[in-house]
Amino acid sequence: MPVRPVMRLSRSDLTDLNAFRAVERLRSFTQAAVELGITTSALSHAVRNLETRLGVRLLNRTSRTVSPTEAGARLAERLNVGFAEISEALDDINAFRERPVGRIRLNVLHDGARLVIGPHLPAFLKRYPEVQVDITVDDRMVDIVAEGFDAGIRYGGTVPEDYVAVKLGRELKWVAVASPRYLYHHQTPVLPEDLLSHSCIQIRTGAGVIYKWEFRKGEAYREIDVPGQVCVGDTITGIDLALADVGITYCPEKRVEKQLQSGELRVVLPDWSPTEPAMYLYYPGHRNPPPGLKELADVLRESMRGDGE
Repeated sequence: MPVRPVMRLSRSDLTDLNAFRAVERLRSFTQAAVELGITTSALSHAVRNLETRLGVRLLNRTSRTVSPTEAGARLAERLNVGFAEISEALDDINAFRERPVGRIRLNVLHDGARLVIGPHLPAFLKRYPEVQVDITVDDRMVDIVAEGFDAGIRYGGTVPEDYVAVKLGRELKWVAVASPRYLYHHQTPVLPEDLLSHSCIQIRTGAGVIYKWEFRKGEAYREIDVPGQVCVGDTITGIDLALADVGITYCPEKRVEKQLQSGELRVVLPDWSPTEPAMYLYYPGHRNPPPGLKELADVLRESMRGDGE
């Protein structure tokens, strides 16, 4: 029986195999290039070189789609197992380090970027300079495992089940706010139902639905499907439009602290402002977290205690 020659893997081979894995998983050269931090042309060149060396076509490409061939699907399945073993081996080695070294990929809400990352990540970066943090800001409901992220940051009530969740900071007070000019030209709401006759800036959630504003006063609870001429997908745009006198918007109070202090915005229905879940950092519990992730959670919690946790 003839002996099959063993292919000796070079550093270039491993790099190209990992590049192929990213394209096969994401079904996109563009998204894979962003994840790997290289250009799309360099990624395409790497995959073509791999196919040439192997003598097998691994991906079917059209102008709109990328999909694995049968050979490509089988190779990707085996590579995922192999690279997972390599990753675990490196994690074991990192356990012997006094300080973590590596790269953490985070998927973060816009509010998480403003409330957590901007104010509190610098403390972690200063303490652990050997760890790189790659942040994608996205309000969509993302499967962080399927899209190659190590962890996510979002509101506690929206963290998927079966994930390890670490509370960051305290619960958040939500407020309806508007500019003094808007309130001067419109009757100030006294009850949440009064918002039905106002111009409100609607919010579309990461799940694609228009959010109904929630209000609480003692035991009383109201959920208002507010009307509005404009609907936005993030609180940043809503706040900007409220500052431009477009109408009333709804957001965490901490997002508009400066504008409230300066008088650019005023709270509407202050007695009805509810307290909702805090921000959480979450990651899959079925696999070892990357080096530095637990340290990141610890530093963020420590830094955010200054916010009054």
